[in-house]
Amino acid sequence: MLSDIEICRNTPLQPIADVAQHIGLEAHEYTSQGLHKAKVKLSSLKRLEGNTAGKLIVVTAITPTPLGEGKTVTTIGLAQGLAKLNQSVMACIRQPSMGPVFGVKGGAAGGGYSQVAPMEELNLHLTGDIHAVTAAHNLAAAAIDARIYHEQRGGYQEFEQRCGLKALKIDPQSVVWKRVMDHNDRALRMVTVGQNEAGKTINGYQREDGFDISAASELMAILALAKDLKDLRQRIGKIVVAYDLNGNPITTEDLQVAGAMAVSMKEAIEPTLMQTLEGVPTLIHAGPFANIAHGNSSIIADDIATKLVDYTVTEGGFGSDMGFEKACNIKAQMSEKAPDCAVIVATLRGLKANSGLYDLKPGQAIPDSLFEEDSHALKAGFENLKWHIDNVTQYGVPAVVAINRFPQDSEQELHTLKEWIEALPSDVEVAISEGFAHGGDGTLSLAEKVVTQTNKPSQFKPLYRLEQSIEEKLMAVAEVGYGAATLTLSEQAKTQLKRFKDQGFDNLAVCMAKTPLSISTDGSIKGAPSGFDVEIRELKLCAGAGFIYALCGNVMTMPGLPDKPAFMNLDIDEDGNIIGLS
Repeated sequence: MLSDIEICRNTPLQPIADVAQHIGLEAHEYTSQGLHKAKVKLSSLKRLEGNTAGKLIVVTAITPTPLGEGKTVTTIGLAQGLAKLNQSVMACIRQPSMGPVFGVKGGAAGGGYSQVAPMEELNLHLTGDIHAVTAAHNLAAAAIDARIYHEQRGGYQEFEQRCGLKALKIDPQSVVWKRVMDHNDRALRMVTVGQNEAGKTINGYQREDGFDISAASELMAILALAKDLKDLRQRIGKIVVAYDLNGNPITTEDLQVAGAMAVSMKEAIEPTLMQTLEGVPTLIHAGPFANIAHGNSSIIADDIATKLVDYTVTEGGFGSDMGFEKACNIKAQMSEKAPDCAVIVATLRGLKANSGLYDLKPGQAIPDSLFEEDSHALKAGFENLKWHIDNVTQYGVPAVVAINRFPQDSEQELHTLKEWIEALPSDVEVAISEGFAHGGDGTLSLAEKVVTQTNKPSQFKPLYRLEQSIEEKLMAVAEVGYGAATLTLSEQAKTQLKRFKDQGFDNLAVCMAKTPLSISTDGSIKGAPSGFDVEIRELKLCAGAGFIYALCGNVMTMPGLPDKPAFMNLDIDEDGNIIGLS
């Protein structure tokens, strides 16, 4: 079989104007960015606001493994399958971060005959939205250190007389806004800024700082959760970046940088329209990770798609305890649009890897034994799938299990797994999915079952309501969402919790940042654990995004590169063709 990039290059694509017009966008509602992508203007939503919203399908998965379960392949393949059933359909996915592209995961365009095209453009910068987030974020970081410098170099009173501005009296030890970049770079997790030559302060005042990856920026979450440009601007102004000497929050509005940040993101708020290899329109927008953010594409992209077509297929990052949980408890509550169906992606090799009988590491070769028939490992791993089915259905969302087929898979094991799923008491459907090898033709059965499930009445219910206390919301996710027995807050987290409550931030959602490699907060615990403790080491306020960010276990907001990063495979030939991107 050809490589992903060869398949993409050998597939003729439609001009993006034809794709836009096919779904009902008018010529003035999009701006072409070359032959095969376009920015969709938010003015289209005003024209479409009277349209009935179509069905929203969220693709999730079992607990992920270093092998990859094929969630994006299934998302794109399902959209193509629905199109082959003559349904009007669009896909909505996140923009890939350069961190995973050059790190372990590689690209995020799907693969085989179920991918977004051109895959090189999607995976490498696209229309620059993540760079706009990075620039706006770091503008605020520069504003903080500049304000500290100018207020302190002559004293607060002299500053006020000189500038006519009120001194903010920022506590340099209470700056909570790190810098960001769109690469994995562990060496930048802790840095010192404002260093000077002896006897000088021209570079600012020295303090400890650090970098997060751009996908973890609160601005990325805001981009994904904002409903329009006005909402984006208001949310940016609410961001708390530091505290003053009396412990009062200082916002970007206080720094008078919020407007400039919004200007920097003016183009980024528009989703990018592309197409699958079979011409299905696809909106690419925002890129929050699900382990350190809320892991879903934007409300704006969903709104545009659901107003244009009958079926919108999107995805939540990692397993259902991650992106799907946040799709239901954060995104759905803010958008007031719940999923009509969930697709849970599972693979034979992924279930065996979740059995706990294999010690798999990112970047290592896959052991041949994982492709051999092993009923013991499959049965043990099936507990993980059952957990995810129960987790999805507790939200009242009809579900379909998509068994993503790989060429090495055993027919007997596929049949056995399908029988096990059909024997479950839950009202879940199951289909073998072969979108990678056969595109839309390989997902027809899956598409038919998704249509059936979306026609069932919705019984959606989130795990908590925003008016509940922060403690109640954290407990709901930990105990009901994960199956934990207890929740433990560090002394630092307890202090932060009290501060947030005292300052009136009790009505925000909660966004759990934890390992994606286990349902628990310990990545080494596989299967379907129960009775564990969820340890929260730190709480961060994301007032603009509308959630309290809970850091669990040892999860990092700046990833590091592995021994053999994916960038080692990338190169370019003398004709300018990219080599090694997948």
